[in-house]
Amino acid sequence: MRNIFTVFAFLLAFVIFSYPAKAQAVEEVQTEISDTLEQDDPITSVAAHIHDDSHEHHEDAPVWLVIPFVALLLMIATGPLFYEHFWHHNYPKIAVGLAIFVVFYYLFALHNVHGPVHALAEYVQFIALLASLYIASGGILIEIDKKATPLANVALLLIGAIISNLIGTTGASMLLIRPFIRLNKGNIQPYHIIFFIFMVSNVGGSLTPIGDPPLFLGFLKGVPFFWTLEHNWPAWILALAFLAMIFYFVDKKFGRANEEELEEVTYTNKFELIGTKNFLWLLIVILSVFLDPNVLDWVPAIHYDGQKFSFLREIIMLSVAYFSFKFADQKAIKGNEFNFEPIREVAFIFIGIFGTMMPALELVGNFAKSPEGAQMITHNTLYWGTGILSGFLDNAPTYLNFLAAAMASQGAEISNIEMVRDFAMDKYDHSAFELMAISIAAVFFGAMTYIGNGPNFMVKSIAEQSGIKMPSFFGYIIRFSFPILLPILIITWLVFFAFA
Repeated sequence: MRNIFTVFAFLLAFVIFSYPAKAQAVEEVQTEISDTLEQDDPITSVAAHIHDDSHEHHEDAPVWLVIPFVALLLMIATGPLFYEHFWHHNYPKIAVGLAIFVVFYYLFALHNVHGPVHALAEYVQFIALLASLYIASGGILIEIDKKATPLANVALLLIGAIISNLIGTTGASMLLIRPFIRLNKGNIQPYHIIFFIFMVSNVGGSLTPIGDPPLFLGFLKGVPFFWTLEHNWPAWILALAFLAMIFYFVDKKFGRANEEELEEVTYTNKFELIGTKNFLWLLIVILSVFLDPNVLDWVPAIHYDGQKFSFLREIIMLSVAYFSFKFADQKAIKGNEFNFEPIREVAFIFIGIFGTMMPALELVGNFAKSPEGAQMITHNTLYWGTGILSGFLDNAPTYLNFLAAAMASQGAEISNIEMVRDFAMDKYDHSAFELMAISIAAVFFGAMTYIGNGPNFMVKSIAEQSGIKMPSFFGYIIRFSFPILLPILIITWLVFFAFA
């Protein structure tokens, strides 16, 4: 258990070492690193670039600048519970206002343009992908005329976990959450949705770079495509097996699916798909994510300060969002009771998150790359550090932040594709094992809170629109994450990392 306390020291110590009195030492480390980094990094991460400002000098973010981020998280947690009417009508203004405050401080007080530019670029990529998958899948109606039994529910959740690796956790979540709710109509309870978030929206997408955004960013950096399948499948099977088993017994005991029905109902066990042409739109979205100008030279890009900013794939994704809705099968749209409120909520909430989390990522990154932080980097601290922060920050920049720190501790650079590939192929000291710890933690721990991964919030919103009373932010953590998910995460650590 000593390793758990070590990682908490790792996460908290950056506050001490980030005060102005320590700024000079940290700045020297940053300068040494940035002098060696190339300026052709992708725009996929705030954290990966926020230290890499060799073209212009700027001050580090002060510790107090994390207050807007903490305040936003607290309001997300308490708003729907204690001041629901005010929060529902004002969360867009609050999220955008806090983001503008932090961004303006970066621009005019710290004279740091790079952080906000990369935050904006990543947000556009994030929301373009989520919006296109959400809208395209909304035009696909899946009808399952089958009795809702615990076994049928487990089967659907496991199928969703597999599909997550083909069309991403967002695509699979948006495609299957409504059929899952309809399958359990009359019997649906909050725990059904929570386990859906655990298995389909997060843990399921661990096997391919398409599965979850952190893994895709790793692929763009140089991690081989089949690396995740080769290294993550044992933990994937273990976690899903535990979740499926727990859900089965919970559903068998607390679900009303097995109770005798007042009226005899005959089920045909038929499976029907309406709006299948939208699968083509989904395919276009998935293929477009590979159009990265930093990987493919022929892809057009916006050149800024020696870096290439993608715009073609985002145009394709947003075009898919428009045309897939315009030409969607109206029967599927009506059958899904499709509307734009879930993606609207995600869009505004994550404007606030992306805008305000820059100082938190910068402070953690500075400490992780400092001599003090580098000495604390092990596969155990990487697992728990990446995991804990992935639960409360967007797991994609958290993944790259810790990967950059792990590589820097061994003299490697995340901006060098060959070094990333060598790191993944274990050509550094236990480097493949460290990358495995980062990868599994980023994906698995994304299910710890509603904001750990983009699909979580969307699934919650769709469930609430269907009349399901979902637990609050803290209720989710206390009633489900801590008693159910956290023990599985600890078991995963004990089996694969603790004694290695």
